[in-house]
Amino acid sequence: MIPITVVEFGPEVEEQVLGVLRSGIVAQGPKVKELEERFAALVGTKHAVAVSNGTVALVAAVQALDLKPGDEVLTSPFTFIATLNAILEAGATATFADISETDFNVTAETMAARVTDRTRVLMPVHLYGQGAEMTGISTLAAARGLHLVEDTAQSHGATVDGRGLGSFGIGAFSFYATKNITTGEGGMVTTDDDALADRLRVMRNQGMRARYEYVMAGHNYRLTDLQAALALPQLAHYDEIVAQRRANAAQLSAGLEGVPGVVTPTVLPGRQHVWHQYTLRITGEGGTTRDQFVTRLTERGVGNGIYYPKLVFDYETYRGRPDVVISDCPVATRVATEAVSIPVHPRLTQSDLERIIEAVIESARV
Repeated sequence: MIPITVVEFGPEVEEQVLGVLRSGIVAQGPKVKELEERFAALVGTKHAVAVSNGTVALVAAVQALDLKPGDEVLTSPFTFIATLNAILEAGATATFADISETDFNVTAETMAARVTDRTRVLMPVHLYGQGAEMTGISTLAAARGLHLVEDTAQSHGATVDGRGLGSFGIGAFSFYATKNITTGEGGMVTTDDDALADRLRVMRNQGMRARYEYVMAGHNYRLTDLQAALALPQLAHYDEIVAQRRANAAQLSAGLEGVPGVVTPTVLPGRQHVWHQYTLRITGEGGTTRDQFVTRLTERGVGNGIYYPKLVFDYETYRGRPDVVISDCPVATRVATEAVSIPVHPRLTQSDLERIIEAVIESARV
């Protein structure tokens, strides 16, 4: 089976981790600070604040804005459930805008149509490694006086119009095990706002500005030096990692061009894709449904993943909640029945890529 993702650590990571163990500083320390500085440079922001996971990054970003009960965060319904859970945990109300089938992201137009007088935050989700149309969305936020929080969990180092994702507003990144940069669990919040960065650093450390100097009700959102040690060598080679993902994606797209019922992903003008996932749409025009396609692809030894099988508000546990405002999102509803991701990770060999292309073509046939 060719896996949908592979997690491997080389000798540089082992040396970094061993160095942390020998230092005796295994909680938040100098490695976390180094990771923050280097990640801020990758994104292009003044500050990066490390936290314990990607969901916490989103929660902290929203909490730092001091929203009031009933304040709305407008986001995408086609995303991992952490996006919705974070909004609710921060005490806000979640509302939703439809997506584009071209890049799987919300647009400035769909968001503008759903802004209400209670909307306080726009939260685009940069899905699969390609950013939403952030120039338009940031213009909308500025015109309406709204905060901008970017769910950048899957798009480390991607850009829109030359700017790094996570630099248009407050960025929230995940370092979960399958992400392009991983610490197993971990996250990062990015910002250019000095006061906000200070608030986030105090918040993540139980509200302490200095030892036993409590200035706010805080949390334990800290990352450890052991986790940071995993990420630092990956950051050093991240250009190479992304280049291989892009090369693999290009070969997949070339090999799958024109296959009936199979729509390959598109890189839109002005955007740099980092290919966290390579996501097809199986439209049924070739006579094969997405579920049939997945079964056949699995039988042919190619790993795959459906990200995501339902919209976030289509789960019963969120139905009937006053803080989850369900809306009609026809494009997202359809895409949830079509999307399937196939391997694009940098460990694929030429033989793997050829086998994946052949298996997709065969699986799409009636």
